Amino acid sequence: MELSELTSIMKQNGVAGAGGAGFPAYAKLDKRADTIILNCAECEPLLKLHRQVLEKYAFEIISTLELIADAVEAKDVIIGVKPSYKNAVQAVEAVLPSFHKTRIGLLPEVYPAGDEVILIYETTKRVVPPGNIPITVGVTVFNVETILNVYNAIHKQEPVITKYITVTGEVENPVTLKVPLGITLQEVVDLAGGAKIKDPVYINGGPMTGRIANPFDPVTKTTNAVLVMPKDQYIVSKRMSKISIDMKRAMSVCCQCRMCTDLCSRNLLGHPIEPHLFMRAASSGVIDDIKPMLGTMFCSQCGICEMYACFQGLSPRTLIGAYKAGLRSKGIPIPKDAPYEDVHEDRPFRTIPKARLTARLGLSQYNFPAPLVETEIPAKQVKILLSQHIGAPAVPVVKVKDRVKAGQVVGEGAADKLSVSVHASISGTVVDVNDKYVTIQA
Repeated sequence: MELSELTSIMKQNGVAGAGGAGFPAYAKLDKRADTIILNCAECEPLLKLHRQVLEKYAFEIISTLELIADAVEAKDVIIGVKPSYKNAVQAVEAVLPSFHKTRIGLLPEVYPAGDEVILIYETTKRVVPPGNIPITVGVTVFNVETILNVYNAIHKQEPVITKYITVTGEVENPVTLKVPLGITLQEVVDLAGGAKIKDPVYINGGPMTGRIANPFDPVTKTTNAVLVMPKDQYIVSKRMSKISIDMKRAMSVCCQCRMCTDLCSRNLLGHPIEPHLFMRAASSGVIDDIKPMLGTMFCSQCGICEMYACFQGLSPRTLIGAYKAGLRSKGIPIPKDAPYEDVHEDRPFRTIPKARLTARLGLSQYNFPAPLVETEIPAKQVKILLSQHIGAPAVPVVKVKDRVKAGQVVGEGAADKLSVSVHASISGTVVDVNDKYVTIQA
């Protein structure tokens, strides 16, 4: 398949990263890439969907990866997966003889192996320079569900209208579901048998990088998990803390032990970020060196510093994130030529075992199987967000009272901008259209 044709198919069918920030997948197609990596690290505790999808659709996924590799003239395809995902590994091994470019790249059982910069290093030993993107070292990374969506777009002419989601925590039946885009998180939890506790808190995403969500928020292309937690659970209380209180606590008790820096996943790769020095400057108000402040631009927001490393319960990640956002609001770009060091010689001894992280977060009791169920789920109403991806929002092309069919374009990807189309996930009548979303009633 020609690169231009593949690009068009991915854009028109709304294929964006099925997790993270939702980067439009077509924009990753680049002939500078010599290696394509599939990200099945799934390193956040409790999430199951990527390994489950890879296990079930190994042939479809690998065939699509090789099609992409041929289109961009890449030589290698690597399946980044952890040895403990035995069923997924076996499913890949069973179909590998049919492919000539693909190999398995076994990953360490650590967090955050799924950070694409870490993933690239673990599978190729290439270090992405700070402030740069993977293509600068000749690599493109896709996650599992994204590639399955590309397969469906090419071979079935199916746009992205569903999402795989792991639902776990304080629910009756932990499960991984395939749900229509635009249904509410509350509906997803109800499909898992409902919450077992009163006044639960919903986390949209993983325990390390997810956010507290409104139960009536809609499912989007990047919704990977819904975690149902009690209010006093550690990952909830950390997110409920006010940033003003976080700063005062840092001012009063940060002892400059530098544990946050010693365990920082990006610092260990040689990137110029030192959380302890940022905490010193931010909490004291004395900034005699701007390097720690500019170093915040290289933070991946993995959360190790505040969710695991700091034994005083401080919040470097939160404070760094706020400062980083402030720099961006002032128009300060991420430095592309920042100096960086070699990979730290002690890195192998400072990585965070996933099992240990799960226990430290108090989540071992919620580490359920959450089997994959793909039965069709009806929806009475869906709210299709026009911006479910990085870049320009889709432009609505329907109006109130229009009848639409599942799979029909309701928002066209903005022309000549980084954008993808969005589609109706159910058949029905459009009952609301604005610059944020399109609501459809079955």
